[in-house]
Amino acid sequence: MKILIVDQELSDIRLDKYLTSVLETSRSKIQKLIEDNNIEVNEKIVKNSHIVRVDDEIKVLDYEEESTDVIPENIPLDIKYEDEYLLVVNKPSGMVVHPSIGHYKNTLVNALMYHTNLSNNGIRPGIVHRIDKDTSGLLLVAKNDEVHAILSDEISKKNVKRKYIALVDGVINNETGTIDAPIGRDMFDRKKMSVTDSNSKEAVTHFKVLERYKTATLIECILETGRTHQIRVHMNYIGHPIINDPAYGKGKSFDEFGQMLHARVIEFNHPITKEYMEFTCEPPKEFYDILDKYK
Repeated sequence: MKILIVDQELSDIRLDKYLTSVLETSRSKIQKLIEDNNIEVNEKIVKNSHIVRVDDEIKVLDYEEESTDVIPENIPLDIKYEDEYLLVVNKPSGMVVHPSIGHYKNTLVNALMYHTNLSNNGIRPGIVHRIDKDTSGLLLVAKNDEVHAILSDEISKKNVKRKYIALVDGVINNETGTIDAPIGRDMFDRKKMSVTDSNSKEAVTHFKVLERYKTATLIECILETGRTHQIRVHMNYIGHPIINDPAYGKGKSFDEFGQMLHARVIEFNHPITKEYMEFTCEPPKEFYDILDKYK
């Protein structure tokens, strides 16, 4: 038997489509499992067309379990802080944060497991929050289950502050702004998110202008909530998508680097000592190389 918990990134889609994606198998095989009553959602037998929601528990009763062991890998890490309870790491653009079904190598978690012990969180050990593959910057990582629980609670209470720096398309005239617009799964492209009233959650992003260029604006963004692709979706929504964003951007693309978005600052109270901690990490050289093209 295999048990799956639906997360935000793959919610609000048909059950058969969800399982086909997560288990990386054919839709016909999944449909056969459903027809034979080998799939339960929240302890109930459902149909192929059932829409899965965040935190649904899906049991695949007749499924040959593949190994989900995450193998430690000797991949270099840029660690900004570390003690016996947690660490703060600077993730490079292009690196996936944690393994997923069928993809268990070359992630940040693989590298972290080689370096230290982590909290037990399935194939996401240590990870209390995430940033996109092609977003660079600071991540907070838990080394044990107690710290993981405390940090997760602090994030849910909005006590962990995250500040991003981004280069967006067009010139923003206002000095500051707040985007308060709910985000949910895009109705036309299930791999994307969008501002919508349908099956959405509250999403709030604050921004301020750092510098203006002829055709672009450098901004700082502060997340009040932490929805999937939040800054990317919100900036696109107001007509200023992040430059080089393959999903939400427009215009010129610089293939050698991901979207121009970097998690620059993280602030939190230490989960054990309660000491206030703040870390800042500037964007990588590639970020500034592209920025120079707009000056």
